[in-house]
Amino acid sequence: MKRRTRTSPVFFIVLSLVLVAASALFLANWERYIKKGLDLEGGVYILYEAKSIGDTEVDYDAIQRAMTIIRNRIDELGLKEPVLQPEGERRIRIELPGVEDQAQAREIIGKTAQLTFISPEGDVLLTGGDLKTAYFTRSQRNEPLVALEFSDEGKEKFAEATEKYLGKQIAIALDNELISAPTVQAVIKDGNAVITNIPTAEEASALALLLRSGALPVELVELETRSVGPVLGENALKLSLSAGLIGLGVVMLFMLFYYKFAGLIADISLVVYMAIVFLALMLFNATLTLPGIAGLILSIGMAVDANILIFERIKEELQSGKTTFTAINAGFSRALSAIIDSNITTIIAAVVLLIIASGTIRGFAMTLLIGISASFLSAIYLTRFLLRLAVRSRLIKSAAYLGVRGGVQ
Repeated sequence: MKRRTRTSPVFFIVLSLVLVAASALFLANWERYIKKGLDLEGGVYILYEAKSIGDTEVDYDAIQRAMTIIRNRIDELGLKEPVLQPEGERRIRIELPGVEDQAQAREIIGKTAQLTFISPEGDVLLTGGDLKTAYFTRSQRNEPLVALEFSDEGKEKFAEATEKYLGKQIAIALDNELISAPTVQAVIKDGNAVITNIPTAEEASALALLLRSGALPVELVELETRSVGPVLGENALKLSLSAGLIGLGVVMLFMLFYYKFAGLIADISLVVYMAIVFLALMLFNATLTLPGIAGLILSIGMAVDANILIFERIKEELQSGKTTFTAINAGFSRALSAIIDSNITTIIAAVVLLIIASGTIRGFAMTLLIGISASFLSAIYLTRFLLRLAVRSRLIKSAAYLGVRGGVQ
């Protein structure tokens, strides 16, 4: 029979301290790495109502296209994770956490961005639909410009227009507002043009962003705007975190009292588990909201539940006369199927919410899904590793160290 390699108790102690210290340090600075939602950080809330433009009907497809364009604009502005959600058949709700320049955000979001090139007789020659891309640049005199690159079809239209109106002005209008009226000085066949007479680089960048992200298929009328102050969010966050920490502390004390040394290992795994969850939130670029914190607290309960299930199975194996090391292996094997079954049912519910829900409910589902996955990894792998290491280190000297009265080595 192969003998188990003995490990120094110092290694277990040092490893445990390193895991707890590193996890605690990361958790103490979580606000540096994870974005907070509107309910925690403050920002701006906007409610729009869609109205038809020309022959465009305000239907489900038009609302979805408008939301996609708005999201593209917000992403290019570099704003934090927005919440976009349709309300009824004609309204769109937008939440922008952590917005500093609210006026600029509202201007960019609500701008229809209908670009038209108009002939001297007033005919529309090209529209924003003929554009391939638009970007900010500068002239040789350092003047801000917006460079336009047309699609293949737009390139042909623009070449015909510049040939027909050579020496004349072609007006460029955005939402029926004249922004430039350059004189055609040559036939342009490569599909490239520039918009001049833009006062500042900021305006040129904003205009390029609007044109690049596309024109909204509907007109958005602002019905309601609210600035959400961060004070309420900070108070709510402190209360939620305090409640979570108190609950976590009570659970850790219970585990320590009831399962002795095994409870200590479970507490170590629990701290590491919390760090894994927050690390995953950071890597997935998730936004933490109050419902997300609720999902996190729920997943903590499931993580503890998995450890309890494992420890109870280990106690049963010890009471049947098995050695500590064998009982640990058998206990994990027996508990695995039950843990997998319980986790899968919750994962299915979280995935369904993630697919069909929106807004803060998605935040709850995302946090819950990450928490369940992390709890499974910490319970099955980390707890088992630390338990087996403690046995090899002779730190678990009897079944009493695992919460059993009496028992064998």
